[in-house]
Amino acid sequence: MSRRTYEITMPDLTGKRAIITGASDGIGLIIARTLAGAGAEVLMPVRNQQKGEAAVATIREQHPEAKLELHDLDVSSLTSVEAFATSLCAEGAPVNLLINNAGVMTPPERQTTVDGLELQLATNHLGHFALTAHLMPLLKLGAARVTSQVSIAARSGSVRWDDPNFERKYEGMRAYQQSKIAQGLFGLELARRSETAGWGITSNLAHPGVAATSLLAARTEVGRASDTMSRRVITWLSAMGLLVGTPETAALPALLAATSADPQPEPFFGPQGPGKVGGRPGPQGLWKPLTRLEDAARVWTLSGKLTGVRFDVYA
Repeated sequence: MSRRTYEITMPDLTGKRAIITGASDGIGLIIARTLAGAGAEVLMPVRNQQKGEAAVATIREQHPEAKLELHDLDVSSLTSVEAFATSLCAEGAPVNLLINNAGVMTPPERQTTVDGLELQLATNHLGHFALTAHLMPLLKLGAARVTSQVSIAARSGSVRWDDPNFERKYEGMRAYQQSKIAQGLFGLELARRSETAGWGITSNLAHPGVAATSLLAARTEVGRASDTMSRRVITWLSAMGLLVGTPETAALPALLAATSADPQPEPFFGPQGPGKVGGRPGPQGLWKPLTRLEDAARVWTLSGKLTGVRFDVYA
């Protein structure tokens, strides 16, 4: 069975500067390649420079004139995040697009970062919260759009307010759901605060549906020695053209969210097929865990406390 493909019309992004976290492989690499092909200057902050160099070479095979910059960034480290953002702010060039895409999923055992934070919360949310805050001067200069990548796992679950680092009882999937719900609530709260304070930044969310990426593959850095059974099933379904998407189609919702011509874009984009796991990209309604305004404000406060980063210092 052939796989269905979809396309979106990309605007001319010549003169625009874009940052994509997690751009060394998977969905992030496809997003970076597509933006570069549309003329954007693409900054690729990566943890693994060797993978980053391979990603740059891959993009240049298709777009030889692509404007690409490779930078060092471990989004799970608050020191690394600050160092990367500080170096960019010293240059002073406006940032027009920020796609908070990097992520990690369900380490078999609880892991903590150099800052003592649970790995999924730190990587999927807190690092991006801090990165966005540190980049605020450049985002304001570029009247930027910030798109945060969430997950279909955020359809259910909650934030463990009294134990956000899962110190008492670690459950990998619940911790993953929490991290993506927190990231979604942050993106929505950023939009509200920007409008209220006049920051000139727009912020929205995207989710890729389901596709066979490296998130559930064998990854020694998260203690996973082999591909999960879920990834094997997803890979088979994708190859058969059943329900789920491919990395190429899974990248489209974030691209649509980031480049929609609407100056006040829809708050949430994702696949439109059955179960929202695959299909043509488009706007969709917010899932229940993302609808409570009081939770969004609470996540903002909690994230500031856990990271020691305050937006008002940079905005």
